[in-house]
Amino acid sequence: MPGWIPASDINRRIWRSRAGRAGVLLTGGLLAAALVAAHVGPPDPFASVGPPLSAPTLSHPMGTDDLGRDLLSGVAHGTRTSLVLAVIVSMLTGIIGVMVGALAAWEGGTLDDLLMRVTEFVQVVPRFFLAVLVIALFGPGLERLALLLAVTSWPWIARVVRAEALSLKRREFVEAARALGAGGPRILLREVLPNLLPPVLVVVSLNAAGVILIEAGLSFLGLGDPDVVSLGYLANNAQRFLRVAWWMAAFPGAAIAAAVLGLNLLGDGLNDALNPRFES
Repeated sequence: MPGWIPASDINRRIWRSRAGRAGVLLTGGLLAAALVAAHVGPPDPFASVGPPLSAPTLSHPMGTDDLGRDLLSGVAHGTRTSLVLAVIVSMLTGIIGVMVGALAAWEGGTLDDLLMRVTEFVQVVPRFFLAVLVIALFGPGLERLALLLAVTSWPWIARVVRAEALSLKRREFVEAARALGAGGPRILLREVLPNLLPPVLVVVSLNAAGVILIEAGLSFLGLGDPDVVSLGYLANNAQRFLRVAWWMAAFPGAAIAAAVLGLNLLGDGLNDALNPRFES
C-alpha cells in the first residue's frame, strides 16, 4: 500500500526529530500527570487541606489557593480535564472531517460543491464567540462544550482530507484495484483512507492544542463548568490574587503552555516522521 509507513518507523522518526522528541516528552509528562491525578496530593481537588494562600512547601509543592486547596492536586486534575476534552473533540472532528472530505473528493460533482460550501460556512464561524453565546444561553458544561467544538472544528481536517483524496484517487494503485473489480466503497476504505491517516494525525494534534486554549479562555472568563476543575478554572480563580499569590497563576499557566506547546511540537514531529522525504 503506497505511502504506508510502519508504526515502528514512525516512532523512530518522531524520536529522531527534535520537535517530535520534545513534543513526546511534554505531552507524555502531562498525560502521566493526568493518569495519576487521583494519587497526586489530596484526591479531591476541591477539599481544603491547608492554610489559605500558602506558598509552595514540601507538603504542598505548588502551594494552596485562597480556600486552602492543594494546587498540585488542582493542576493534575485540571490537566486531566483539559486533555480528556481535547481527545474527545479531536476524535469527533477527525471522524466528521474524514467523512466529509473523503466523500466530497470521491463523489465529486454536485455533492462535492455542496459539502465544500457547508465546510466554508462552518469554517468562518467564530468558534470562541459561538461558545460564549451557547454557554450564555444554555449554561456551562463540558459535554456541551465538547459537542460545540466538535461540530465547528472539522472543516480544516475536511479540506486536508479532500485535497489528499483527490490526489490519491488518480494514483496507479487505485486504478489497479478498480481494474481488479473492486467497488468504490471497498477502494475508498481499503486503499484511500489508510493513506489519509498521516496528514489527518498531524492536523488533529494541532487542533487539540486549539481546543485546550479555547476551554482555558472560556474558563478564565468565568464561563467554564464550576463543578469541574480545569486549568482555565484555576487561572480564573487566581486573578484576584496575582499580587499576593503568584503560584496560583504561574503553575496552571505553565501547564496550559506546556500542553499547547507539546501538542504543537508533536504535530511538527508527526509531520516530519510521516514525510516520505524524511532522511532515515
